[in-house]
Amino acid sequence: MTTVRYSYLAQQFADPAPILEALAQLVATGDFTLGKSVGEFERAFAAMLGVRHAIGVGSGTDALKLSLKALGLGPGDEVITAANTFIATVGAIHETGARAVFVDCEDHFCMNVDQVEAVITPRTRAIMPVHFTGEVVDMTQLMAIAERHQLPVVEDACQGILSEWNGRRSGTWGIAGGFSLHPLKNLNVWGDGGIIVTNDDDMDARLRLLRNHGLKNRDEIEILGCNSRLDSVQAVIGNWLIPQTGAITESRIRNGAYYDAAFGQIPEVRIPPRRSGMKRVFHLYMVFAEQRDALFAYCLEHGVEAKIHYPIPLYQQKGLRELGYVAGDFPVTDRHAREVISFPVDQHLTEEDQASVVDVVRAFYQNG
Repeated sequence: MTTVRYSYLAQQFADPAPILEALAQLVATGDFTLGKSVGEFERAFAAMLGVRHAIGVGSGTDALKLSLKALGLGPGDEVITAANTFIATVGAIHETGARAVFVDCEDHFCMNVDQVEAVITPRTRAIMPVHFTGEVVDMTQLMAIAERHQLPVVEDACQGILSEWNGRRSGTWGIAGGFSLHPLKNLNVWGDGGIIVTNDDDMDARLRLLRNHGLKNRDEIEILGCNSRLDSVQAVIGNWLIPQTGAITESRIRNGAYYDAAFGQIPEVRIPPRRSGMKRVFHLYMVFAEQRDALFAYCLEHGVEAKIHYPIPLYQQKGLRELGYVAGDFPVTDRHAREVISFPVDQHLTEEDQASVVDVVRAFYQNG
């Protein structure tokens, strides 16, 4: 039985010698905290996205949290976001003392922008769209709403590096965009890491203070900050990988197109809407499947490491009961929790791997 694995890290870092050599050079300098490698990575990342500033931080969650803190959010404030997101989005909001307010998603997995204005209140201080799976929120429509209500937008682009809406990169529409460098992201390092992008000079200055205890210099504290610096060690790995990010992205797009064509021939599998004017980067490849749970078990039994993102809707989780939502409040999110399944889509898959995935799915429905 052929096994099609989900995690590709063993292949991506099968030859770590060039990275280990660069790390050895770093060790020799002792430049471990906000070192030269961090500045190099920030400049390369900013250039890749076409923005003025990129600020390396400890994680993608911190990238979102610090962006909100830089805007002055705190207790009593509300941030509008998507009900189907990962917990990190909501965790970042609540770490500032603010409260997440949800809108439902659509079948392309991003927030339903048509629902945003209905949940704006006098306590709303920001909107946080989530570019989930590598899709992109309709930022043209969302920015018009934000401008009409004079609300800043902080983009959760943790899964969306190099994705675009109408030719403009995700993360670059709002006052700030947060990205994750987690090992399973499209641009990944060997642990946690994150980066914030902004074109606002004041935002950049405040974020650099916030991530480093609020220190203006070694002896002067400008504001009360925290410790959320991108490690120099992780920046070394990021510098090794960033020249590959474009090729990685194109590989995932090709793999997504292959799946779309193949699964489109299986009536029990439904492809999400593929909106025009968008570059989707397939951090996740998700489809809707009949008998999803049985298909999932069949895939695992037959060597295909599929995943489910996410079987329990976020807003129904025990840890979020304080928000006051109840089952049924977000019906599209609920349906996704019952129907979606994720398949490997990374840059190291071969066409034979993908054909095996499709064959297993087809066999399940034919034999059922």
